[in-house]
Amino acid sequence: MAKGRGGFPGMGGGMGGGGMNMQQLMKQAQQMQADMARAQEEAGNKEITATAGGGMVTVTVNGRRELKKVSINPACVDPDDVEMLEDLVFSAVNEALTEAAKLMESEMGKFTGGTNLGF
Repeated sequence: MAKGRGGFPGMGGGMGGGGMNMQQLMKQAQQMQADMARAQEEAGNKEITATAGGGMVTVTVNGRRELKKVSINPACVDPDDVEMLEDLVFSAVNEALTEAAKLMESEMGKFTGGTNLGF
């Protein structure tokens, strides 16, 4: 029973090739982590535009789901029907945010094999 106490000498034991495989695995994991961070940053900088009301309202968000721009065609501004304009803005923002989420999921899926890890 005393055998095995005191740590993992050499990390070789049942690993089928010694410490070299563990070092290689760690390097690959670090590289994948760096690649994922770079892809996440690139996706975060991309802009997604969505429209509502046949182009009456246009919104732009980035991949980090930050609202960057809202454009409203003056023809749809009716002081007697503000609710319609609110609905158009709401719809366009939600569509853009949904597309931004899909973009990030797609980019991260390249590294996770399609498993959703909450990015």
